[in-house]
Amino acid sequence: MNPLLLSIWAALTISFLALLVYRGQLTRYEEDQLFLNDSNTHERELQTNLVRRIEKLQPIVRVVGGAAGLATACAVGIYVWDAWKSIQ
Repeated sequence: MNPLLLSIWAALTISFLALLVYRGQLTRYEEDQLFLNDSNTHERELQTNLVRRIEKLQPIVRVVGGAAGLATACAVGIYVWDAWKSIQ
């Protein structure tokens, strides 16, 4: 197995898992709230800021997750190809 591919796979996978943990920590104690009047403006601002941060994070999570999946598929494909060549 190529050490460079293995290093790239590990970095992408660790980054993806770290992003998932970070996103989970952002939303850990949050609940869906409906603000009907203006008496809770501080909580509304906090909720709005949290939603904005999560929306900024979501495309990054998708790209890094896709790259990690692609690197996984490449590593498995190379492993299977090497195994197939050694069998024959």
